[in-house]
Amino acid sequence: MTSTPTPPSTPSPTTASWEELVTAALLGTDRRTPPGSEPGPGAPAALLDAAAAETVRRRAGLRPARAARRPEPAPEDPRPPLPAAAARRLTMLLADRPGAAAGGRRGTAPDLMELLPQWLATANTRGFAAPPEALPALLDAARGRTDLRPAALRFAGPRALWLARLNPDWRFALRATPGGGTGLPGPGAADRVRRLWDEGLFAERVALLASLRARDPAGARRLLTSTWATERAEDRLMFLDSLRTGLAPADEPFLEQALADRSRNVRATAAELLSALPDSALAARMAARAVTCVSLDRAPDRPAIAVEAPHECDAGMERDGVVAKPPGGRGERSWWFGQLVEAAPLATWPARLGGRGPEEIVALPVADGWRGELHAAWCRAAVRQRDGAWARALLGAPTAPEAGGPGAVSLAERAKLLGTLGAGERADWVAGFIATHGLSEAFQLLGMCGVPWAPSLGRAVVDALDIARDAGSYPWSFSGVMGLAERCLDPAEAGRLNGLLAIPDESEDASPGAGGYWAEAFQRLVTTLRLRAAMTEELAAG
Repeated sequence: MTSTPTPPSTPSPTTASWEELVTAALLGTDRRTPPGSEPGPGAPAALLDAAAAETVRRRAGLRPARAARRPEPAPEDPRPPLPAAAARRLTMLLADRPGAAAGGRRGTAPDLMELLPQWLATANTRGFAAPPEALPALLDAARGRTDLRPAALRFAGPRALWLARLNPDWRFALRATPGGGTGLPGPGAADRVRRLWDEGLFAERVALLASLRARDPAGARRLLTSTWATERAEDRLMFLDSLRTGLAPADEPFLEQALADRSRNVRATAAELLSALPDSALAARMAARAVTCVSLDRAPDRPAIAVEAPHECDAGMERDGVVAKPPGGRGERSWWFGQLVEAAPLATWPARLGGRGPEEIVALPVADGWRGELHAAWCRAAVRQRDGAWARALLGAPTAPEAGGPGAVSLAERAKLLGTLGAGERADWVAGFIATHGLSEAFQLLGMCGVPWAPSLGRAVVDALDIARDAGSYPWSFSGVMGLAERCLDPAEAGRLNGLLAIPDESEDASPGAGGYWAEAFQRLVTTLRLRAAMTEELAAG
């Protein structure tokens, strides 16, 4: 019996290796025939069929993972659930994705992602729990924006930490929570505090120290002292920074010891903290040095301040935190002088300068071009010592002809000085500044004001925007202020803006089309304010 020879089998597309298919796709079917197919016009379709079949085979052919214990059920969240309308609003906020409209224009639609921080703050204040179905999107949003993380994780609660253990993309939530989500030890849990301090990760220890410092400053200092000698320099610096919370005279002995630390940065931080304690020994030493550099020249016609900067930086000055080497472009003597003055208690100067108060002292002329250096150092001292009287004197009247006031040397200094004033006084000062100088320099100052803006400040911003519109310029120059207004203007001000929604008549010297752009920007502002009002009402419904 003669057997019929079996023809060689043609490789099936499903048995072709993935590498062969990729090679055919890269080279093209004209140059490389896909495995299991014939050359010709049908080769591209055969390649796609083979790739699809191989994809299914590869997925179905995965080896099963090793059996593991089922995850423990997610913990309960005892907080009350969100009202239904607020839950729907949260879904909308989380679904929004930033992106410019055609041509770079934002249009009239609100930027929902920029409203999410405000929504989270309100929800946290009211103590609501996050809807379980929103947790993945909430964690994704917090992953992409570090500024959202504290509020988002607080709102997300314990279930988000349970989820974070199952998804590597969300591990940041575990790192941000001391003990990996187990919560901070409360008062009376001394053993857990000690164990976490001795065995925890660095981020956990920093968070523990900050939390303990807020409720028990002395206990936090004792905990830090217990391991101080064995900590790394960079860790000592971070731990020392926690003493800013609740800084008190009782911290002085520990900080004095830190002045002898082997790390220059640690020494500088300890000196800065001690100089914020006006009655500390370091503050007294710095005052004694500073008064030798500043005196009153009692000229017959007009008294003035005379400055004689130090000629050397001795070992005692360095031990007390004076950095000997100046940065590029700074002279040594002026660098040392500024550090001495900013570390000296501001109460030093009235007695030294003829019994004058802060406003009178700031108004005195300063000889030989030292005015800027001296006032800048006093600005830093006022911020460090939280001295409102000196801050007011250095800020000056917001309506002063020079935008910088009599003492501040930069917008950043002015913003820091404002931070020493109460919220109402701060808003009124910035409102007066805007009314006099416009918005061109106001962005940093507005960032120091509480939300929502006080009525006087809101009116000043809207009036300044209206003036800019009438001037015929494009609104893009004020996009930063407009964005702040969308988030910070009191929603009750929306009604005042109705008159700005129409496209104004354009003057001959106006930028082409500027009126339309302004109308669009004001429409977006009004829409955003009304949306913020609706968000507040929805959260209040619970």
